[in-house]
Amino acid sequence: MTGATGAVGGLVARLLADRGIEQRLLVRDPARAPALDGAVTAVCEYADPDAARAALEGVTTLLMVSASESADRLDQHRAFVDAAAAAGVAHVVYTSFAGAAADCTFTLGRDHYATEQHLRASGMRHTFLRDNFYLDFLPLMVGEDGVIRGPAGRGRVAAVARADVARVAAAVLTDPGSHRDTTYTLTGPEALTLADAARTIHEVTGRDVTFHDETVEEAYASRRRWDAPPWQYDAWVSTYTAIRAGEVEDVFDDVQAVTGRRPVSLRELLVSGDPV
Repeated sequence: MTGATGAVGGLVARLLADRGIEQRLLVRDPARAPALDGAVTAVCEYADPDAARAALEGVTTLLMVSASESADRLDQHRAFVDAAAAAGVAHVVYTSFAGAAADCTFTLGRDHYATEQHLRASGMRHTFLRDNFYLDFLPLMVGEDGVIRGPAGRGRVAAVARADVARVAAAVLTDPGSHRDTTYTLTGPEALTLADAARTIHEVTGRDVTFHDETVEEAYASRRRWDAPPWQYDAWVSTYTAIRAGEVEDVFDDVQAVTGRRPVSLRELLVSGDPV
């Protein structure tokens, strides 16, 4: 298990612990690892192949949660995949992106696609969980002034709750043989425009929320109030342009097919919180 100190990985780890499944939590800081029955910790980083290989010795099935966004994330992923293969890992479950392609609009989706290709070439079995943008993130797009700003136009996004991603991952890890060399595209039950999202947030929370369709130039300019490297600006803006391009609008039934449970909608998430 990687990512156990994060949102998705932490949910997965708790689900597995509740099912009595033993797991090894790979973390950078053991002090931050959750205390779970049947769980032990090992220290490593994606970019440290020697430590990763040692931490993965004896592991047969691995949940590889994608690394934090960075300029060298793909290099980190490749190093970790190579370490897993060298350690004898048989099956990797990787959290990818719904629009992953070599030329997809969302710039970070290209890294996911390249990681998938590296995993395919590694000789290990794989399961790719191609997550759409997170439903939990939509309310965080709202600025202090109550406006969602971005060049998304009338494009739609079939965003998925992190809890639904965790449920799918836990189901796959519980019975990996049934999901070998399979790709799942994980979405919510509906495709929303950002104007739809703003309206729903307003209706549930009572907060005045609207959507403003920026131009690409306006989007870059408004985000330059934060000090960030160029690749980060590209990632932020292409989140919206990927929606506008229609690359994340398709709704799939893979969440229900794997878990037997319908994915939650934005309205349901806002009402219940649904932490799993």
